[in-house]
Amino acid sequence: MKENIQRFLNPLKMYWGNRTKMQKTMLISSIVLLIGIIAASVFFFSREKLVPLYSNLSPSETGTIKESLDGRGITSEISDGGKTISVPEEVVDTLKVELAAEGIPKSGSIDYSFFSENASFGMTDNEFNVLKLDALQTEIANLMKGIDGINDAKVVITLPKEGVFVSDENGEASASIVLNTKAGYNFSESQIKGLYTLVSKSVPNLPTDNIVITNQNFEYFDLNSSTNSASDTFTAQNNVKKQIERDIQRQVQTMLGTLMGQNKVMVSVTADIDFTQENREENLVSPVDEENMEGIAVSAQKLSETYSGDNAAAEGVAQAEEDADTTTYNTDTATGSGGESEKTEDTINYEVNRIKKQIVESPYKVRDLGIQVMVEPPDANDTASLPQESVDQINNILGTIIRTSIDKSSVDGQISDEDLQNKIAVSVQKFNGKTETQAQNAGSMIPWWVYVVGGVLLAIIALLIFLFIRARKKQMPVEEVEEIIEPITIPDVNEEKESEGTLRRKQLEKMAKEKPEDFAKLLRTWITED
Repeated sequence: MKENIQRFLNPLKMYWGNRTKMQKTMLISSIVLLIGIIAASVFFFSREKLVPLYSNLSPSETGTIKESLDGRGITSEISDGGKTISVPEEVVDTLKVELAAEGIPKSGSIDYSFFSENASFGMTDNEFNVLKLDALQTEIANLMKGIDGINDAKVVITLPKEGVFVSDENGEASASIVLNTKAGYNFSESQIKGLYTLVSKSVPNLPTDNIVITNQNFEYFDLNSSTNSASDTFTAQNNVKKQIERDIQRQVQTMLGTLMGQNKVMVSVTADIDFTQENREENLVSPVDEENMEGIAVSAQKLSETYSGDNAAAEGVAQAEEDADTTTYNTDTATGSGGESEKTEDTINYEVNRIKKQIVESPYKVRDLGIQVMVEPPDANDTASLPQESVDQINNILGTIIRTSIDKSSVDGQISDEDLQNKIAVSVQKFNGKTETQAQNAGSMIPWWVYVVGGVLLAIIALLIFLFIRARKKQMPVEEVEEIIEPITIPDVNEEKESEGTLRRKQLEKMAKEKPEDFAKLLRTWITED
């Protein structure tokens, strides 16, 4: 047994002794890392995974659920300050159904289901009103809990007292709401308006002015009024003005920067914005045939009368119909020798175009615009190095931008060249503050120490790669030498010449090592024969 152990350990010792120090270190590290990975895998895979069963619970609800789980012998864990209770993942669905059947968790609040379960004839009006109000508060709180960003809600509603007489006016209700919101969640204006509308429409005679909504940090959610104050109007108009100026400035800066160089141009834009919003209605009447100024004939009437007898001349005045827009008279009277007369009357009704327009004009119109441009010549110390043609091109570009940006109604349709030149200012001079600007831009770049740290990391990575390649190269020749040396050492150790006796002796030694029993039998046979 000992010989077998030695036979197994000797190759290992020989292999370990032929390894370099780095190879030994890497081998031990690999074994330790493998053992660590196996241990971590066994720990995590054998560990029981817990998932939340309920969250956002009150302490009383958590205690009730914990007591029920302990009675069932189920592992549970409480976290999040007692608000969340977790159980094994494989039983979470079953527990939700079983606990719900038992009425757990019980919030202790009253909803509308209370009346169907506890209705009785002995309940007084005061008791009914108190329970009804509590149920209404609970239902509104439950509605708010379903909104994203709200963990919990508490609602307190105050209803006005009902008057004794019918003629008495009912007062207004009021509501105070405290929301438990998620950390870092910001409500938009539409969401806040929705909360106010939800509460106002759920309670009779509850205007939005009587609603107060706050969160757990005493931050109020105010409902913005539809009528903005003067400061809000000024802020909105100023933002619009700055946005228009900024857009035009960027457009000119990009265009001229491409033409002259980004550091060679500075642009400033000033705009005058008309914020007047006009709503008007126009009722226009125009003829259908504008050339003859006539409308469409919608109806026509022709009357012809003949009289006979003495003194039978036509008398009277022809009258036009009340609904006729235009009446044409064509009356011919003739008196004969026998006292005969004739009257002819033509009536034509015309219809015209009736146009009704409701016009709402935009409140944002560029009434006036001024652009100031500073250009540095190619040679900063010589302003003549920038030709006049370039300055004229800049003036033409700025003039085109102003003509297309200003509202045509503000300048009576067209801007004269003289007025256009008054709105443009191009200055050619050296930029003395460019050095400071470049220094600021340089300061906003990546710090130098970032490059130093990156270079050191790259050097360390390169050194590790070099050492790894070098260790591999050292390892490869050693193995080749061992393979080459092994067949050479055999003839050096055995200095005897190969002969028949030598071969028999080697065979006997091999047999004595491998099969000692057969070797003993062979010796007994030889001794018996002798």
